[in-house]
Formats: sequence, C-alpha cells, structure tokens
Amino acid sequence: MASTALVRNGGTPATGGAGATVRTNKDSVRVAAIDIGSNSIRQMVADVSANGSIRVVDQLKAQPRLGTGVTATGALAAEPMQAAIDALSRMATLARQLGANRIEAVATSAVRDASNGRAFIDRVRADTGLRVRTLDGEDEARLTFRSALAHFDLGVGRWVVMDIGGGSIELALSADGLLDRLISLPLGAIRLSEQYLGAALETGGRQLRRGIRKLRRDVRETLRTHLPVRDWRGAQVIGSGGTFTNLAGMYLHRQGVENARTVHAARVPRVEIEHILDALQDMPLEERATVPGLNPARADIVVAGLAVIAEVIARVEAREVAVSAYGIREGLLLETARVAPTVADPGEARARSVRELAERTHYESPHAHQVQRLALQLFDAIGDRIGCEPGDREVLADAALLHDIGYHINYNKHHKHSYHLILHADLLGMTPEEQLAVATVARYHRGTAPKKSHEDYGGLDRALRRRVKRLAAILRVADGFDRGHACAVSRIKVRWLGRAMRLTAVPARVRVPLRLELWGASRKAALLEEVAKVKVEIVAPDGQVITTDDDGVEID
Repeated sequence: MASTALVRNGGTPATGGAGATVRTNKDSVRVAAIDIGSNSIRQMVADVSANGSIRVVDQLKAQPRLGTGVTATGALAAEPMQAAIDALSRMATLARQLGANRIEAVATSAVRDASNGRAFIDRVRADTGLRVRTLDGEDEARLTFRSALAHFDLGVGRWVVMDIGGGSIELALSADGLLDRLISLPLGAIRLSEQYLGAALETGGRQLRRGIRKLRRDVRETLRTHLPVRDWRGAQVIGSGGTFTNLAGMYLHRQGVENARTVHAARVPRVEIEHILDALQDMPLEERATVPGLNPARADIVVAGLAVIAEVIARVEAREVAVSAYGIREGLLLETARVAPTVADPGEARARSVRELAERTHYESPHAHQVQRLALQLFDAIGDRIGCEPGDREVLADAALLHDIGYHINYNKHHKHSYHLILHADLLGMTPEEQLAVATVARYHRGTAPKKSHEDYGGLDRALRRRVKRLAAILRVADGFDRGHACAVSRIKVRWLGRAMRLTAVPARVRVPLRLELWGASRKAALLEEVAKVKVEIVAPDGQVITTDDDGVEID
C-alpha cells in the first residue's frame, strides 16, 4: 500500500561543494527541488550560493511508491498516484510559504515508463500548480554526477557514480573529474523485486535465494552488454539513493559505529555487501524489518537493490563503495541555481569543510593553528611508539583545528559543545567513523580523561576508543603548551630516556617566558603517560624539569 505520511526535516546544516562557504541569504537564491521517484518523493528547499554552498531550509519526504505494478501493467496505479498528488500539494505549499524563487520538480523512471505518465503530470499541474519535467535516464545520471562532484573529490582517477531508484539504475563514468559516459538501465529495486522475487520476499530462505540467483545472473548479463570493463576495471564507486544509505546504516551498525550522525562517505567493502545480502535473504520480511540500520519501509525492496550493487561492483572489480547521502535533489538545486561544482583533488573538500566549520564558529585562528602545529610535531615524533596509524594524523589535525569551536556556544563545557558541533556538521571528505573520531578527540582536549562510563566514549567500539585515547593524549599536551594562547612555543623536542619521555619546549622568541605554557603542558600530561606507559617530563629551555602538585582535576 502507498504511504501518504510526510517526513519533515527543517533547518539542517549547510552542505557545499569543494569551494563552498556559507553565505547569508542576500548572497543566495532560494530554490526548491522535488524528485518524484519510483519509490519515494523528496523535496528540499535550500539557499544556494553562487559558489555552490547549499544551505538547507526545510525538507519533506513521502513514499507513495509510484512504481508499484508499472512493470506488470505498464501504468501508474490509482492509489499511488493520488498519494503522490496529495504529497506534492503539501510540498508546493511549503515551498511557496518559505519564499522559494523557483520550484523545480522532476519525475524519473516510473512516470517516464508508464503509459499514463503524461496524464499524471497533467493532474499534478491542475491540482498543485507544479510543472513537472520528466527526466530521461541520462538526465538522471547527469544530475547524480553533478551532486557527487559537489560532495566528493573526483579530480583524480576513474569513478563510477551509481544511483539506484525504484525503476532504474543510472551510472555516470568519469575520469579525472571529466564525464565520460552516462548509462541508464531498467534495474531498479521495485522493478526487480516484482519481476524476480515476489512472494518469496515475505518468507525469505530457499525460495528467495533462488530468486536472487536468477536476478543476479540476468543483471550480470545486462551489465556485461552495457558497462565496459576494460577502461573501468578498478574504478572507485560512489553510490547514492536509499538502497545505498540503508546499506551504510547496516554496515555501520555491524561495525559498532552507531553514534555517527550521517552515513555520508561511509566506505562499505565489497565482502561486507555480500555478507549483508547473504544474511537478509535468509530472513522473513518481518525479521528483516528489524535489522539495525535498515529503514523498515525498505525491508521488502532492499534485497534486490543490494544484489544490483553487488553485481556492479563485481563488474568493475572495485574493492568497496563510497556512499553518498546526496543525490538528484542536490544536483537539481545546483542546476536550478546555475551553479557548476568545482572539480576537487583528493583532500581538498575535507580541508575546506573543516576550515569553513571553524570560520562559521568564529574560532581563534592563531591558537587553533598553533595547537595543530604542535600536535602534529608530537605525532610525528611519538605516534609510532604509542601505536598510532598513518590515517590518525589527519584526524588529529582536524580535531586540533576544531577543538575550541565550542566557545561559539559557551565557554563552560566548551569541549562538549565542540563535540556536538563537529558531530553534527556536514564535513565532506571524511567517513562517519573519522568524523566521530575527530569529534571525540576534540571533546577530550580538556576535562576528565576518557572513561567507558562516558556516553560519548563508552559507546564506541574498542578499536575506536583506543584511537581516540591516543590522539586525545597528544592533543591535551599540545593544547597545554599554548595555555596562554600566545603562540610562545616554537617547537617541542622529544627524547626517549628509558622509562621517561622528555618534552622540551623551544621558545618562539628570545627571552619569551614559558612559565604558563610549561605549567599547562605538565597539567595535561597524565593521559599521555598512561598511553605511552612511561613518565612524561615537561622541560624548560634551561633544562629544568617542571613538576606540579596536580590534584587530578584538569581545568583547561
């Protein structure tokens, strides 16, 4: 049965492309984008700036499942059509009340393929005033690619950007940021579920496995005909659409990363896709709907969608898929605002996102960069000795730059405010696990050391807890060495002396007193001692070892 419930999300943070910065509304155009898909209808109202920043004002979603039965009958059914028109009427009203300068509505596979698709569009216009444009498959693929270009660094290498809808899949193939080929195939999740799986979706088990095998065999043959493998073997794959975001949700739950705010940029290994698909097809529908990370409303069509993902990844021999939380709507917003996303090289989007978050929260730039510089000096000197891995360096760098942004809310408990600001920001170029790590490391730059009894820390899996503890230990000492926010320390010399680690401060200028910085570092060294399993000695330029009557309560 079609769902007429509307899900609304308002006032979500800004997102943007490689060159995005948040602007005020006077520098932006407010537009509404409505994507009428085979499974759901989604609206986004947003302010789009000339440089590609998307500041979401409000969102609505409905799930009328327009594509139900189209494969069998060739026409849209009456009940889903009415549910869709009711939802679109509410969306049009909201967009107008919010002052959208333009409302762009597009329809995809279900309306495109249905014999009465034109009649449906005419009814929508008569009842809602919306002019709906029907996209062809290449248009869909192009908008999906435009969105991916704005949210991933596609400037280097070969990429396959994939969108799965209810009726079709779209593939955009690019090399070094340049679009090479667009492909649209009738392999959507609703279409294949109806065609191959039917009643077996209710029971799961042997009958469903048999249907999945036949589905995958036929999908494989279709891909062999339409997706060239010679030039795209080993390409990186990005996936957008509900099947991908639900895949990421299930994967993150399996990995114990349950505190992540978003699934965007999650990287799901090919073997994990097979494991999840294998588990789901053995479950009856009722049990499948309870799987953590899976939207119960997708429990009936997700199996077919995952099978298609598995076959596309196998076809190009990719090791994993990167999941995009953005899709056609964001591409449509950029197109409507006549904004072309900037092609970004690896790391650019992440660096810009972090910097823009810092700037939006009015961070103290000299102190943040000083702490980042000192933290990375320490990491390079001792990281290997305390068990850090190469990827930890970037996490530490971002956490150091953002550690004090909680001042934007209040000084009191600003470390906890920093945690929430980072966790709920749209930071491009980092996985959900990395974003969670950055937020948690920043949270522990001051205050009590990490404890399993702390909700923000205890809920992490064991490996992530250890990672956070090591990096927080380094960040605390680096922050202590700039206790006066005066950038008085030029560098930190590190020496290992048997059972002690000696950290000697080198002043930035001749005869600059470092009394406060040395005291601050010594007060914050306890966690590093625990992690390194040696005594940490904070040493003045003249060789004096600083001691403190630390009472165990670290103030800043």
